[in-house]
Amino acid sequence: MKRNFNDWLGGFRDSISNYEYYVDFAKVHRNVDEVKVELNILNSLIGSKNIENDFLQIVKNYPETLKCVPLLLAVRASEIYAIDSDGDFTYNFNKLNYSAEQYAVFMRKTGLFDLMENHIVHSLVDYVTGVETGLDSNGRKNRGGHLMENLVESYIVKAGFIKGETYFKEMYIHEITQKWRVDLSAISNQDKAEKRFDFVIKTEKMIYGIETNFYTGGGSKLNETARSYKQIAQEAETIKDFTFVWFTDGKGWQSAKRNLEETFDVLDTIYSIQDMENGIISTF
Repeated sequence: MKRNFNDWLGGFRDSISNYEYYVDFAKVHRNVDEVKVELNILNSLIGSKNIENDFLQIVKNYPETLKCVPLLLAVRASEIYAIDSDGDFTYNFNKLNYSAEQYAVFMRKTGLFDLMENHIVHSLVDYVTGVETGLDSNGRKNRGGHLMENLVESYIVKAGFIKGETYFKEMYIHEITQKWRVDLSAISNQDKAEKRFDFVIKTEKMIYGIETNFYTGGGSKLNETARSYKQIAQEAETIKDFTFVWFTDGKGWQSAKRNLEETFDVLDTIYSIQDMENGIISTF
């Protein structure tokens, strides 16, 4: 029975963010643990009545504590540049390249002394945990790029396929050819670099080359993807014992629905998250 495109598209999701998407707390805690000793030494500056002298003593006795300073400013770098009417400076926090007094100037002008001497924070370990949590939000884009892949893989596993035996991740065409002696030369990939499939499932009768993606927003990328996969779908039809499968979803397709529909019309094996929930992979 032919599926209705609009009904199928209507089931697309706004998001597939999982519980681990928002913050990788294991990574946050690892990063904090790496500097916990140095942070606890700097903790002695909290509430200090003579913070500049105390800081100079710490730098003299424990110069390694300086490596924590960029993190206190939510900066992942060993060098920080700063300029004002007193001059321009590039501070190295792995090895002093100015006097300790100049580093004290840095602490005062950036507001770090104020943060500590006025008890605005009570624990630098807790403070840095918060900084690391904020910085980790920048990693959401990378994690988001793998969400659909991970989701599809979970359904592949749920369907009973075994990694390294009946399903494989990130296989190039030449690897598929070498492993199962199937000629995939018909897949041109629009003269780009050699095609690599996100997943390959091998059953007794068929090899499935699988692509996955999820789009929350629109853009020219969607139209390009739809056109590219339409071509692969048409080329794959000429290959015996090989099926091209595309799992896609996301409300971003609303802005490129015409191109998606063109691919939908020629690719029976284009599926959504709803299709996976309904057990489509078990039919492979």
